[in-house]
Amino acid sequence: MSSDDTRRAIAAHSFAGAWLDASAHLMNGALRANSALVSLLVPEHEDDSGTPSLAYRHEGWTTEVDVGEDGPTVGDRVTFRKRLDDEDVRAFAAASGDTNRLHLDDEYAEETRFGGRIVHGTLAGGLISAALARLPGLTVYLSQNMSFVGPVEVGEEITASVEVVEDLGGGRLRLETIVSGEDGDPVVEGEAVVLSEDAPVAQN
Repeated sequence: MSSDDTRRAIAAHSFAGAWLDASAHLMNGALRANSALVSLLVPEHEDDSGTPSLAYRHEGWTTEVDVGEDGPTVGDRVTFRKRLDDEDVRAFAAASGDTNRLHLDDEYAEETRFGGRIVHGTLAGGLISAALARLPGLTVYLSQNMSFVGPVEVGEEITASVEVVEDLGGGRLRLETIVSGEDGDPVVEGEAVVLSEDAPVAQN
């Protein structure tokens, strides 16, 4: 092996080691964040019968449910609000494998059109699922389309709103789904179809 080949092999080995160290650090941070979060989750509320909600709450999350007694029906609406901080972004990167530097590297992101790091689009869109989970009963996702119409900065508080716009029959509902930034402008727009069923009794 020539001296040039030896130098290239050493450089490749050093790069691989640095990459593995960085990946391990990212994964360990995500695991710590997830463990801390899970330990703080408690049932969100109880209905009139004392049955815990199927969803859980956490300090800093805000939910508003505007659903009639016979809901969910057309016109019913749920919103879910959460701040997407650095831990959320790094945990999502580790869980999904989407380690695009635009979401994780400040110096790199500053040179892009966004001027800084932004949240993964699918992480922001994931708050739609959080809002759907707070509809009464058991809600099963059947489909979702999304258009990403604006960036979300890391640390920004965003709001997902879902509204039932059509009863498709057989327990299936079509919903308008919107995620808005702190300024109230949409960042994600779309529609979902869900199956709404009576829920089994949830345990604490």
